[in-house]
Amino acid sequence: MIQRGFALATKRALDVAVAGAALVATSPVSILTAVSILVTDGPPVLFRQERPGRGGRPFILAKFRTMRKSRDLEGLPEHDAERLTPLGRFLRKYSVDELPQLWNVLGGSMSLVGPRPLLMRYLERYTPEQARRHDVMPGITGWAQINGRNALSWDEKLKLDTWYVDHWTPWLDVRILFLTFWHVVKPSGVSKDGHASMPEFFGTRSPAGNGQSGALHTTENLA
Repeated sequence: MIQRGFALATKRALDVAVAGAALVATSPVSILTAVSILVTDGPPVLFRQERPGRGGRPFILAKFRTMRKSRDLEGLPEHDAERLTPLGRFLRKYSVDELPQLWNVLGGSMSLVGPRPLLMRYLERYTPEQARRHDVMPGITGWAQINGRNALSWDEKLKLDTWYVDHWTPWLDVRILFLTFWHVVKPSGVSKDGHASMPEFFGTRSPAGNGQSGALHTTENLA
């Protein structure tokens, strides 16, 4: 189903209602998280980064910061896995770091459900089929997140994203939201083996092989 007209209005109404209620309900957790980050690692509390939205248009995504801003002895940024704080690891395990994105949902740059917004530099690396993930708004959770999250390969994750685009209905969104609650209670697939979240995506035709290079960059959590 194409996201337009009454169906899209229904999706937007669900987004506003659930995101608004969730912001109120989780406000004590958000306050405690912000204070904990300040005490354990100092400011800033939030990590902000430009990400591609619907149609590839950029917006600023916000998350609770989970990594230190540190460099190695040569002055180069440390790998993500080394910069991830103990508190950050806990926040990612239970998806608490995603809570500020509820403001993105209320602002209309994101939806509760949709393909996860990745990095701007990935736009030129997608195949035409993979690029269809941007035919809909990005989401806090999505079909790929409840079917393996970062334990999936890039090829598997992107195929699940385009499946969502082709099969979307408001009822599918409701189903994904309910399953997301279960995955938060019983977290799995938070990171790819050997990585803080996911390795860099270089494109499926890369010599590195399906984007599974060991190179790491300052990306925070791409889950």
